[in-house]
Amino acid sequence: MTTTRKDLVNEISEALRLKKTQIYPIIDTLFDIMRDNLVEGNRIEIRGFGALEIKDTKPKPAARNPRTGDTIEVPARRKAKFKPGKILKEALRAQREKMG
Repeated sequence: MTTTRKDLVNEISEALRLKKTQIYPIIDTLFDIMRDNLVEGNRIEIRGFGALEIKDTKPKPAARNPRTGDTIEVPARRKAKFKPGKILKEALRAQREKMG
């Protein structure tokens, strides 16, 4: 199951008893600020939930295209990385233990 921006707005609206039209600008602003900070290279840490950061990857000079078999260069790039926080890890562990 996927949770969308609309789902988040609905849940926040219900939890805080505010109109959805009040929540959309808050959510949009939050994600805009988070994106801008990550693009600038800043780490975002939300205690108990986790941390987001951008990592640089190394170029791969000899990758192979599986379809054609040709050797290609894969340039260095930046990718987002999420590391779950302690409370999230514990919640996931408790859910796993409950299921199995």
